[in-house]
Amino acid sequence: MRYAVAMNTGFARWVASLALACVLPACAETGNVTPNGFIVILRDEVKAPPADLWRALTQLPRWWSGGHTYSGEPSNLSLDVQAGGCWCERWGDGNAVEHGRVVQVQPGRMLRLYANLGPLQELPVHGVLTFTIAMQESKTILRWTYRVSGPPDAGLDKLAPLVEGVLAEQFKRVRSLAESGRPE
Repeated sequence: MRYAVAMNTGFARWVASLALACVLPACAETGNVTPNGFIVILRDEVKAPPADLWRALTQLPRWWSGGHTYSGEPSNLSLDVQAGGCWCERWGDGNAVEHGRVVQVQPGRMLRLYANLGPLQELPVHGVLTFTIAMQESKTILRWTYRVSGPPDAGLDKLAPLVEGVLAEQFKRVRSLAESGRPE
């Protein structure tokens, strides 16, 4: 695994790597990290049937952490699981955010969105987030791939570890929801 973490001291690097190790799924990798892009891949077994995992995945307000919303409340999130559907957040007096737009759905197998998440939203970048569910050797495998690209001055190499950390947290939460009925 490769992380683009800018730290000044060896101790700070060690603390950061320890913190990431406690958060990341069994297989998490950030690659092709440059100022103008990166790829985050999260992959792990989920001890639930694919249908249960799909159901959990498409119930985004149940597993997405409120700490990574604009309103602070995951109940304000919605996901319309059809081509053109919105991953939106609405709250208060007309406040709204489009986190992503669904571009491909294969029910029970794959969901793809164009999504500039969090700090990427204000940058001239393009993010594609793909959730894939597959069976391998009688095991349910969940894989997330998030590809982000933009101009060299976007500084994406500095944002890559932050994005990976947030996605890894959400990955664990959806896996937990599928396995136990609770996101934690």
